Amino acid sequence: METKVLQIVSVHPKTYFADKVAMSNQQKTRFFRHLVQLGFKEIEVSYPAASDSDFQFCRDLQSKGEVPDDVWIQVLTPARADLIKRTFEAVAGLKHVIIHMYNATSCLFREVVFNNDRDETIRLASDHTRLVRELAEQYAASHGTSFRYEYSPETFSQTETPYAVEVCEAVKKTWLAGEKSVWADGRKEERIIFNLPATVEVATPNCFADQARRTSLTSGCAVAAAELGVLAGADRIEGTVLGNGERTGNVDLVTLGLNCYSQGIPPNLDFSDMFSVIDTVTECTGLPVHPRHPYAGELVFTAFSGSHQDAIKKGLEAQAQREKKGDNKWSVPYLPIDPADVGCTYEAVIRVNSQSGKGGIAYIVKSALALDLPRRMQIAFYKVVQDRSESTGKEMTSKDITTAFRQTYHLGGSVYDGRMVLKSFNMVDIRSAAPSAVGTPSLSPDRSRAHSRVASLTNSVVEASPDRDIDSNLPSASKRLKAKVLVDGALREISGEGNGPLSSFLDALQGDLGIALSIREYTEHAVGAGSDVKAATYVELIPPNVEAKDKTKGGFWGVGVDADITASGLKAVISAANGYLGQSPVQADNA
Repeated sequence: METKVLQIVSVHPKTYFADKVAMSNQQKTRFFRHLVQLGFKEIEVSYPAASDSDFQFCRDLQSKGEVPDDVWIQVLTPARADLIKRTFEAVAGLKHVIIHMYNATSCLFREVVFNNDRDETIRLASDHTRLVRELAEQYAASHGTSFRYEYSPETFSQTETPYAVEVCEAVKKTWLAGEKSVWADGRKEERIIFNLPATVEVATPNCFADQARRTSLTSGCAVAAAELGVLAGADRIEGTVLGNGERTGNVDLVTLGLNCYSQGIPPNLDFSDMFSVIDTVTECTGLPVHPRHPYAGELVFTAFSGSHQDAIKKGLEAQAQREKKGDNKWSVPYLPIDPADVGCTYEAVIRVNSQSGKGGIAYIVKSALALDLPRRMQIAFYKVVQDRSESTGKEMTSKDITTAFRQTYHLGGSVYDGRMVLKSFNMVDIRSAAPSAVGTPSLSPDRSRAHSRVASLTNSVVEASPDRDIDSNLPSASKRLKAKVLVDGALREISGEGNGPLSSFLDALQGDLGIALSIREYTEHAVGAGSDVKAATYVELIPPNVEAKDKTKGGFWGVGVDADITASGLKAVISAANGYLGQSPVQADNA
């Protein structure tokens, strides 16, 4: 097998889980099927001689036809004759089998646990390898099974390196001395798998890299050791999904595989539905996945930091622009892979608490409402979100943020209306006394013309001084606007003059309602495309006592969205005016 990353799963009964019992055979079957679905081609399924349950699991895989033709089943056995024979009985009839035999070789185990010297340990490994070879030849002939052999000098990481080589050479010589084929088609298998386990991590990854092929997580270096081992020439990594295993577990093949993926190396494994992987592992083992587990934890693609959020927001926007040009190479700050590649949504990428920044908040608003807020408006709304988050002491969800935006700027229906609501308007050219625009906030008098104007919008920012309107170069007071506005539930008719709709509307607000404001900043862009395109308009209004050029003194922002670009602008003005008004009284109707 030339695949660099292979899945080997330990499910034997000595591996205890949250409830102190091993997985049932039903759970093991579910786990096995999921591993096959993910694309693993070599799967260690059990320690058959350890229990009747594990033995029966192997028999069930064979009798129920659970193993695809291109998948090798691997089984584990210690170097004991009776257990080796029992292991072969368990796999009888399976098509492809890897027999994995081990014995401990470190000085500590030789002297303390087994009371064997170096020669006795080598003889133990060689003699039992010979038995494995003999049984493999017999079962290949009688049951049509193709066998491969894997040997582990257990506790390799604590074994003297020259001695470990000596043991492996003896095992290899014994295995290759077999005369009959261990393959069903009669070919003579000449390969042997040497698995060099870091049973207990006792060295840094670089020391172990040139030797190790299976790594444990004793000191948290399993992935690093495995990756360096591959770079040093290893062509096979044994591990488990999400690092399951005894004590601190084994190398996590989700992390290892997706690390390869992030570097442009296909792991030949399908992790496109990470949630199903997590569900299978947690439900079968009873063990949770840590929220910050690489690639699989619920927080791994999440940024709370303001600077991180801003970088991710800009990165995602730049990525979208590149993809429009046909460049699909992923390159986003803080996100080594596209979350969508593992089945995650972008909604979870940016989450907001009191420490979050304006960039992340703006990204959520843009994603949810398609509104690309001007930078100064981002700052203003950021303060709103921060105040709400600090008052509750909790994280704000995407829904919380969009609701806060609608409530603050009175956008999205009557439930979010402010004290003033624009109901309709009428625009007249004073010079000709002919109506130039008549409409309600949601209906353009000339839909095709309005659509053309909206569709041609690009994101633009115009800074307007108090004495110059942003929407016309016509002489002062060339337009008159009449509007019907609900004020605290009462319908008021107001009128004003200016050189365009917005200045005329501001004149009406001042003359009839006593609300004196002028425009400091104006931004507009199109929302949507085709026949559904609308205009989004943002304005910042300031009272007379604020200098337009003094950006240290904040104004009042508003937003309007409408199919008619004029109505969109008027809505933005009334939105900002509501923010300025607060609970202050409105000038009475003198009519």
